[in-house]
Amino acid sequence: MKKASFSYLEINGAELFTVVCLPSECGKFPTVIMRSPYVDSEESLTEEQICDWRLHEVKAWIDNGYAVVSQHCRGRGKSTGDCIPYIYEREDGLHLQEWIRKQPFYNGELYLWGSSYTSSVHFVTAPFADDIKGAVFQVQDCERYNCNYRNGFYKIGLHGNWYVNMYKKKSMPSKSYTVDSYNMLPLSDFSNKVFGESAADFDEILKHPSKNDTFWETRFGGGEAHNAIKHANVPILLTTGFYDVYLGGVFDMWNTLDEQTKSKSALAVHPFDHGCNGESQPINFENGNIHKGFEGFSIAWLNSVRNKETKPPFELGKVTYYKLFDNKWCCDEFSTASKFKKIVLGDGEVTFKYDPSSPATFTGGLSTNLGGNAWQEKQDARKDIITLYTPEFTKDTFVKGKMKARLTVKSNCEDTCFYIRLSLCKREGDYGLRDDINQISNFDCSYIPNNGIALDFSFDEHAFVIKQGEKLRIDITSSAFPLYVRHTNNKGLFSEQTEIKIANNTVLLGESFIELPIE
Repeated sequence: MKKASFSYLEINGAELFTVVCLPSECGKFPTVIMRSPYVDSEESLTEEQICDWRLHEVKAWIDNGYAVVSQHCRGRGKSTGDCIPYIYEREDGLHLQEWIRKQPFYNGELYLWGSSYTSSVHFVTAPFADDIKGAVFQVQDCERYNCNYRNGFYKIGLHGNWYVNMYKKKSMPSKSYTVDSYNMLPLSDFSNKVFGESAADFDEILKHPSKNDTFWETRFGGGEAHNAIKHANVPILLTTGFYDVYLGGVFDMWNTLDEQTKSKSALAVHPFDHGCNGESQPINFENGNIHKGFEGFSIAWLNSVRNKETKPPFELGKVTYYKLFDNKWCCDEFSTASKFKKIVLGDGEVTFKYDPSSPATFTGGLSTNLGGNAWQEKQDARKDIITLYTPEFTKDTFVKGKMKARLTVKSNCEDTCFYIRLSLCKREGDYGLRDDINQISNFDCSYIPNNGIALDFSFDEHAFVIKQGEKLRIDITSSAFPLYVRHTNNKGLFSEQTEIKIANNTVLLGESFIELPIE
C-alpha cells in the first residue's frame, strides 16, 4: 500500500517540513528530491492533509516505483525560519540529502527534480554526490548574475519584483513597495526603505553590475551554483522555452557542458513562456506544449537513466526544439549558423531626447524578463522611440541561433544606454522576438561626448520562420521600464546615482545593422 508520512528536520534554528511518499510501506526505492518555497497555501492545512495531497500529486512517480521526498523551503509553508532567497538552500538541501541516506527506504540512488527556483535549490548543492544518478532541471539558469542583470542593467522584471515578494515572506508579509520603488535615488537605499532593514545579499548585488566581478563567485553572488552542472557527469534533462526568462542562461549551461555530461544529457525547448502557457501568449502554437506533446517526460527521463534499454523522451546529446511558424518539433545539435543575413538600418542619423524621468515601456518580457510575449504596441506617440522596418522578405527564411545587432551611436552625455527590440510583422500584429540593452561605458569607459561609438547587441537563441512578404520591426530607444532599472545618463555605479540627466542620443543608421543567422 502507498504511504505518506511527514517529519520536521531541524537545521540551523529552523524546522523544515518534509513529506515522504513511498510506493509501499516496506522496501528500498530510488528517491526523487523536490524542494519548494511555493507552498504558502499549505500553511493552513494539517500535516495529514498535506500528506494526502502530496501522495495524490506524485502518484505517477509512486506508480513508477519512486519514493518522493518533498520539503517546504525555509520560512515557507509549514517550515519555520526566514526565507531569504537562495541564502540557506545549500545547507538545507545537503542536510536533506544526508537525512535521506539514513532512511530505511533509501536504495542508494538519488534523483533531483525541479522547475524554476525549485531547480536552483539543487544547483547550490553542487558538486553532486556520487549517489545522485540523474536530474531534471526545468526553466532555470544556474548563474545568479543572469537572474539579476543583463549587461549591467538590473532586471526589475525578473529578479526585482520576485525578490521583494520572496524576502521574509512569512515574517514580513507586507512591504513599502511599488514597482516605482526601483526609481528611487540612490537605489542603494532600496532595502532600508522597502523592508525597513538592510538586506545584506540584495544590497551587495546592487554594488556589482559587472559579470566579471569576483563577487559572483561568493555566496551572495550565487557562487555555490556557478557552473553547477558543467562537469556533473550524470544524465541531466534541461528544459526551457523560447520565451522563458532563463532561455539564454539554459542554452549557456547546455553549450558549456563537458562532452561526457552532454553525451548523456538532453535539452528541450518549447515555444512559450516561463510557465509553458500557450493560452497567455500571442499565438498558441499547435502541439507546442511540452507537457502535452511529451507527456510524463520527467518520469520517462529518469526511467531511461535507470534502465538503459528504455528509450529517453528526448535524443541524447542534442537539442529538441519547436520551430515557430513552421509549427513542428525538430532535433539537432543547434550548432552555430554558417550563413548570416545582414540588414543595414537605413541612411542618415536620428536623434531623440532620453529623459529618465519618463522611461519608455514595452509589452512582454520576451526572453530576458518575466511576462513572455505579447503583441507589440505601436509607439508612434513617443518621440524617444525610433521605429524602423526592414524590407519585405522575398522568400521564407529560417532564422536559427543568436541574432545580433550593431548600433553606431553618439550622445551628449559621458554615459548613456540604448535599448533595441526586434519584432516580426504578422497580419495579426507585431510579434515580439527579442530585446537587448547595453551602455556606452561597457565599450568605452572614457567616452568623449558627441563622438561616434559602435555598441554590439546579442540576442538570446531563437528558431522561427519569416514568411515571404513579412518584415521585421526594430524599435530603438534608451529605456524599457519596468523591465530594467533606468539609466540616469551618469557615469559610475548605477545604484549610487543621486540625480538624473537628460541625454540627446543619436543613432547613425547607415553604420548600424542587424544580423540574422539563417539556414
